[in-house]
Amino acid sequence: MSNILIVESENDKYFIEALIQNINLDIKIGEPICTIDEYECLGGIGKLEERLRALTHRIIKGEIYKIGIIFDADKVGVKERTIQIQEKIYLVMNELNIEHRTVIFDCYIQNKDGNGELETVLKEMKSEDSTVADCLGAWQECLPTDKKLNQKEFDKFWIQIYQRYDCCTKRESKRAGEKCNNEASLKKDIYDFDNEILDNLKEFLQELGEQ
Repeated sequence: MSNILIVESENDKYFIEALIQNINLDIKIGEPICTIDEYECLGGIGKLEERLRALTHRIIKGEIYKIGIIFDADKVGVKERTIQIQEKIYLVMNELNIEHRTVIFDCYIQNKDGNGELETVLKEMKSEDSTVADCLGAWQECLPTDKKLNQKEFDKFWIQIYQRYDCCTKRESKRAGEKCNNEASLKKDIYDFDNEILDNLKEFLQELGEQ
């Protein structure tokens, strides 16, 4: 039997892979629900149902012991996102009509103070000088109200600027798409994986890794 982790996006996968390596766990991460090009991905909730359905044959055969699900809180918050995920789990599992369900489901909602997403967490974890990225605050303030970025957009932009202009060398910047993206940046020493914002997530992953 195996334990499976479902994540929302490719960027989430890069992040969780880096964290799992940091705390030395052996957990299989499935293909992300969303691709990087799918910016909003409708919260991923509809696609979560599809992913769970794709696992039903393995659940029926008893090949999966635990299924962990990691999603962003976004604006809806931790409580509402948890309810949405539980509804999808119940819907799919109820259709299986299995009397003794052996699979264990658990979910973790990425957030800071109840809302936000991966980039919100990464911003909190940054460990290098962020002079260039921090100037985005003044840039945002000078924009007309109808041109201001919402918090989700701003945090994503902040991380992009931090990784490329604060943390990439000039040589790396010439190949920014390859050397300064999330996948490459999460392998660098520019984030503090000991930050307390990760404590609950680490506990979740450690429990998921147990048989």
